[in-house]
Amino acid sequence: MRYAYYPGCSLHSTAFEYDLSMRAVLEKLGIEYEELRGWICCGTSPAHCSSKLLGVTLPIKNLAIAEEDGFRQMIVPCASCFSRFKIALHETEENPELKEKVEQVLNYAYQGSVEVRHPLDIFYNEVGLERIRESVSEDLSRMKVVCYYGCLLTRPPKAVNFDQCEYPMTMDNLLRGCGIEVLDWSYKTDCCGAGQALALTNIVVKLSRDILVNAKQVGAEAVAVACPLCHSNLDARQKEIEQTYKLSLNLPIFYFSQLIALAMGVDKNKIGLQGHLVSPFPLLKKIKSTSSSARPSRG
Repeated sequence: MRYAYYPGCSLHSTAFEYDLSMRAVLEKLGIEYEELRGWICCGTSPAHCSSKLLGVTLPIKNLAIAEEDGFRQMIVPCASCFSRFKIALHETEENPELKEKVEQVLNYAYQGSVEVRHPLDIFYNEVGLERIRESVSEDLSRMKVVCYYGCLLTRPPKAVNFDQCEYPMTMDNLLRGCGIEVLDWSYKTDCCGAGQALALTNIVVKLSRDILVNAKQVGAEAVAVACPLCHSNLDARQKEIEQTYKLSLNLPIFYFSQLIALAMGVDKNKIGLQGHLVSPFPLLKKIKSTSSSARPSRG
């Protein structure tokens, strides 16, 4: 299977580490992919909040490009992009009049031949845990992680049709398959404040604080995410949260693809870890030293 790869605006800018690590994992698994030719923005909040037609037309335009180029499946790593693609498909299927308007704008009748896939879905349901385990070469068993899906990846369930809406497990199972200790917790799909960081900063700080505190309470040493907005709020605002609430958190925020890449032996300097504001390197050093000391001596 040859996949179209849609990075979206974030993975080519603020979430470059998500892009680097995703490509590294795809290559490690031998998954053939090609960045979508001439892709454009998916529409996300600014477009669909100002114009429903624009918010639907932009993702359909990308799918039309993929369809014209002969792709039948498209990988969409960003949770926000994934949501916009899925919602656009759902709305045009449910609303023939809207579909006709989109076709008039694009001067193209999209045939619906391209399936939008999140990489978590592909890794779990196509690649499979057995092959994931076979690809692991590094011991991360002493790293305690919680999986944060955010509010977009599984909602609205009728449109996205991904995992269980309130209690998803795909990321948990994949990271466990990589040998990581994944902990249960209460904030898997709670909102971090998403794109309200400038307009409603105090609310974003409060919501993100609740997520990080619960992660810390259950014993997590890091949080795994699948969304650039989630990563930004939990990583970039963590110092602000600590100062506002007089807390000590120091929880590195990893993209799930970075953790899989590390487990597969990808050089930690090649997956963007240096771009994180809460440095993950002390934790990785601790995990490595603990694993080394736990090995039986030979002699």
